Amino acid sequence: MFGLFKKKSEIELLQKQYRSLLKEHFDLSKINRSASDAKYVQAQQILEKIETLKNK
Repeated sequence: MFGLFKKKSEIELLQKQYRSLLKEHFDLSKINRSASDAKYVQAQQILEKIETLKNK
């Protein structure tokens, strides 16, 4: 109940975006390989941001 109004941290938001991009990457891998690769690159950039925030 108390977590109802809790704001998500920057890491949690980035992790959600990372999972979303990986899902899009997987879905596109069956249809359009180049678009799939682009989504994967975006996901890796977000993962690097997550890692730098965790190491601070």
